[in-house]
Amino acid sequence: MDDRPVSGAVAGQAVPEKAAAPEVALLDERIAHLTRLAARSFSRALQIRLAEHDITFGHWVFLRILWQQAGLSQRRLSELANLTEPTTHAALSRLEALGHLTRRHLPGNRRRQHAFLTRSGRALRDRLEPLAIEVNDVALQNVSDADQAVLRRVLGQVIDNLAADEARATEAGRKVPPTRLR
Repeated sequence: MDDRPVSGAVAGQAVPEKAAAPEVALLDERIAHLTRLAARSFSRALQIRLAEHDITFGHWVFLRILWQQAGLSQRRLSELANLTEPTTHAALSRLEALGHLTRRHLPGNRRRQHAFLTRSGRALRDRLEPLAIEVNDVALQNVSDADQAVLRRVLGQVIDNLAADEARATEAGRKVPPTRLR
C-alpha cells in the first residue's frame, strides 16, 4: 500500500497528493462522469475553505451573483444560479439572518422583493474570492497554460452544445423534471 498522503478519493480509490497523470480507470470514463467528479471536487474544496467563514457553498453561489449585480429578485437569482426558487428562498433567508443581505420592495412593485447585500455581505468578497482563486490554482497545478486554454475552449463548447440541446427539448415541449419525485 502507498504511504503517501491522499488529497481525496475518486470512485473509492485514493488519489496520491502529487499524481503525475489521471488514474488509468479515469481515462476510460465518460466525459459527463469526469465533469461531475471534477465539479464535485471543486465544490468540496471550496466548501472546506468557506466553512471557516460560516458560509456554505449554497450561500457562495448567491453572494457571487449579488457582488456583480445588486437588487435582483428571487426569481432572477434562481434563474442565474440555475436553482429552484424554494432553494433560493432558503439561502437568502439564511444570508439575511446572518446579516449579509436585506430584502425589500422596490417602488412600484409591492409583490416582488429584491435582494441587496449589506456592508458585511459586500465585505465578504475580499475574504472569500481569494479562496475560490486558491481552489482554481490548486486544481490547475501541473496543467500547462496551453492545456488550460484548450480546457476552457472545450468546456465552453460542451456547455454551448448542451444549452442548444436543452433549447431544442424545450421547443419540443420537454422540460427538465423537478428534482423531487412525487
